[in-house]
Amino acid sequence: MSNAESAASNKPFPVSIFYPCYNDWGTMGGMVHFTIQTADRLGLDYDFTIVDDGSDAHTLELLDHLKKVFPQINVVYHEQNRGYGGALRSGFASGEKEWIFYTDGDAQYDVRELELLIAEADDNIDVVQGYKITRHDPFHRIIIGRIYHWIVKLSFGLKIRDTDCDFRLIRRSVFDKVDLKSNSGVICAEMMTKIQREGFRIKEVPVHHFERAHGKSQFFNFARISRVVYQLNQLWWRNFLHYKLGIGEKP
Repeated sequence: MSNAESAASNKPFPVSIFYPCYNDWGTMGGMVHFTIQTADRLGLDYDFTIVDDGSDAHTLELLDHLKKVFPQINVVYHEQNRGYGGALRSGFASGEKEWIFYTDGDAQYDVRELELLIAEADDNIDVVQGYKITRHDPFHRIIIGRIYHWIVKLSFGLKIRDTDCDFRLIRRSVFDKVDLKSNSGVICAEMMTKIQREGFRIKEVPVHHFERAHGKSQFFNFARISRVVYQLNQLWWRNFLHYKLGIGEKP
């Protein structure tokens, strides 16, 4: 349903909201509050899921408290950590609305800017993709992030401005054609490569990015970066080279 159709029929915008959560006890409470406040202000037809990816007891206690205060929240629990990609895959499978919105549980994006994405969602768009106006991270993370961005952009032929901006509104029917396999952070490159290759229509919207208020990144250490490089290589071979050569299953 487009925004114009929603306005004409007085039907609220239908969206399934989910956030992956891994030890995000310091930020999730505020995110939930602002999400529900925003959804109610916009009059959305929404469901709301938090995907807990094997968090510690402190975070689980917070989620139990949030469920009591906000009964509209559904929590999907992973007994063991499945990785960022595993959490996103569970999130995409949750809910039932026509559109899906997600962002990270560390509150580096302002969930109230969901309104900006919804404003661009119509019959001519399948994905509304945020891009960071300015990245507010430590200098080493900015440099590594830019290197990663260009490696992914050039390797997979991506045309979007910010592959790693996890502030997205996606039409649910996209996943009828896009089957995601990754369990790690490489899932963003996999997802956007497949979305672009299938010809889905993408609109990019500038969004604000903030310093991390709690916790630390699970990505920026040598061991993880090494694994990501290996996984990107596998992804390139499986979903790009094979596709170009006509070998194997089309991604």
